[in-house]
Amino acid sequence: MSLKVWIAELRAPFLLLTPDVVAFGTALAWAEGSLSLGLFALATVGALLLHVATNVLNDYFDFVQGIDLYTKRTPFSGGSGILPAGLLRPRAVYTLGVASLFGGLAIGAYLSLLVGPWVLVIGALGALTLYTYSPFLTKHLLGEFAAGVNFGPLMVLGAYYVQTGEIKLNPLLASVPIGLGVANLLLLNEFPDVDADARGGRRTIPIVLGRRAAARVLAACYALAFALIPTLILAGVLPAGAVLGVLAALPALKAVRGALKYFDDVERLIPAMAANIQAALMIPFLMTLGIVAQGILF
Repeated sequence: MSLKVWIAELRAPFLLLTPDVVAFGTALAWAEGSLSLGLFALATVGALLLHVATNVLNDYFDFVQGIDLYTKRTPFSGGSGILPAGLLRPRAVYTLGVASLFGGLAIGAYLSLLVGPWVLVIGALGALTLYTYSPFLTKHLLGEFAAGVNFGPLMVLGAYYVQTGEIKLNPLLASVPIGLGVANLLLLNEFPDVDADARGGRRTIPIVLGRRAAARVLAACYALAFALIPTLILAGVLPAGAVLGVLAALPALKAVRGALKYFDDVERLIPAMAANIQAALMIPFLMTLGIVAQGILF
């Protein structure tokens, strides 16, 4: 059982999203004069462990529910493929997922002693939704919403709170474009899995509305996300430097065009899926970069 197999099971490339989002919440706090690199490191590790738990437990539940036996895997969707190939034992994968979940909560508990109880509350909400994502939330049309909330408002607010010890409305509002991007990341990745997900009793946006209408939802979410960034800046919610985030509209536009044109053609949809992931990662990264640049230069 090689390390390479375990890394594949973790779906490591997708883990880049977590430090990306935690850095954004931390940058918001830094712009207000609060920064502890030690607390940032702890928050990042804790959030990464919860993200690992999300990936691994989703893989496990999809396998035991039989979904992974029918998925058409792409480089960006369909799970890791490790369990259907028999490369790892399901029980070992489940154990890793639960251990990662409790590891993330343990760091949250430690941070709550250092900063305040809301760290653990936010972490517990994230843990609850990640554990119930595959067996419950995706069966009730809540999967895309849960992903957007976890990697948007919850993670940004948690990172901000770790630095400042304060719960405020502004970080929640500032996180909405990120949450919309992450919801879209999941949404387009669901297109190739419509038949397999339906067999497993899931109710996702592409299943309920159809792929064509789901592609329009994707477009609407991006339009809202990129309209919100300058709006939040004008409202004083975001620092002006965060306007760099609108540059993520370039890969987002490619994703939307591909989704609208090739919603029923998985092979030709793959470039759009790649662009969609780029857009979701670039929104928090570019906003963070802009905030930091503004703080250093001005």
